Formats: sequence, C-alpha cells, structure tokens
Amino acid sequence: MLSGSDLLKQDFKNKIIGFYKVKWLNVVWAIIVFAIVIVCSILLSLLFGQSIDQFSFTESFSFTGVGIAGAFITITIASIIEEVGWKGYCEDSIGNYMNWFWESMIFGVLWSLWHLPLIFIQGTYQAGLMVNPLYVVNFFVSGIPMGFVITWVYLESDRSILACMIFHFFVNFMQEKIALTPETKCLETIVITVLTIIIIMAKKDMFFETRHVGRLLEYSNKQ
Repeated sequence: MLSGSDLLKQDFKNKIIGFYKVKWLNVVWAIIVFAIVIVCSILLSLLFGQSIDQFSFTESFSFTGVGIAGAFITITIASIIEEVGWKGYCEDSIGNYMNWFWESMIFGVLWSLWHLPLIFIQGTYQAGLMVNPLYVVNFFVSGIPMGFVITWVYLESDRSILACMIFHFFVNFMQEKIALTPETKCLETIVITVLTIIIIMAKKDMFFETRHVGRLLEYSNKQ
C-alpha cells in the first residue's frame, strides 16, 4: 500500500493475518436472507406473468467463452479481488469521514460504476443487458441498495474481508445460476431495496452513529 497512514497499513495487515476470523453464523444468516430475496422476487414475478420455472438452475453462465469451470473460477477470483480492494481500503477510507449510511450510499454508487466498462466487453453479463436499456439501468441502480447490504455484512462480521468475499461469491453465483428472467431481476431490485430499508431501520445505531468519524481504526480496535 502507498498510503502514508501507518494505522491504515497496520489495519490492512491485521485483516490479512486474521483472514480466517469470520463470524460464520452472521455469514450464513446473510446468505439465507439473500436466498429469501430471490424467492420473494420470483413469487412476486408470478403476479406479472413470469414463469415458475425460474425455481431452477440455468445450464450455463451468462458470460461466454470460458466454460463452466472457467466461469466458476472467474466468479471466485472477482469476489476475492474486489473485496480485498473494497474492504481492505475503499470502504474504510470513506467511512472514516462520515456515518455508514452515507458511506454505503457512496460505496453503492462506486460499486455500480466499477462495472460500467464491462458493458462494452462482448461476452460479459453486463454487455448482454444492452438488449434493453431498462435492464442496464436496473443493474446499476441495484448496486446502491446492495452497497448497504454488504456494508451490513462487513460491520456485523467485525470488518471481515473473508465474510464479504463469501457473501459476494454467493450473490454472484445465485444471480448467474438461478433462472431469473431479466424482468424478475428488476423486481428483485425492489425487494432488495425493501430489505435495505428494513436493515437500516433495525440497525439505526450502526448506520447513523458518528463515534467512529475521524478515528475509525482506533474506534474499531476498541470494539
């Protein structure tokens, strides 16, 4: 790391050294919650004429040219690399200056924009969305509430990078392998937004406290 902050460097080292430290119950609960989101989205879509066959697995992945094994590896590596960057530095660097509500909002926008170049790369999931502008808009909008959800996973797991990697991988895998239609994924964004509101209301102190502002690392080490 090129940061001049010794505390930030040490915190990153501590996260890597303590990589194995995960509150597994919290991670399992987060995965179950997201699975419920998918189920609710499919059930809601039935009211709009979508097929119940969505309760099945797809035969392949949306991005092409890498095979099933290659796609699985791609999803795994993406989850690892992204979360090392996001949770190793980005999220804390923003959260040090504001409460976690506004940090999550900014992080969600940045996370969405991070995927923007993929729209122009043939064979990617994002490029496949170009058949309908609504699908593209939905993808980028959905990243905002998901920013809140993954911040929740991060903080509930004592700022564990591994916890976020596992959750991130599960989300990516389910989005690829559950046979959701593009229309249902638009409804899924609504369901995730409702979930986000519920999480924020249930965890008001987590998202709106300002005790950590300006001294995040010192404050976290006392918890």
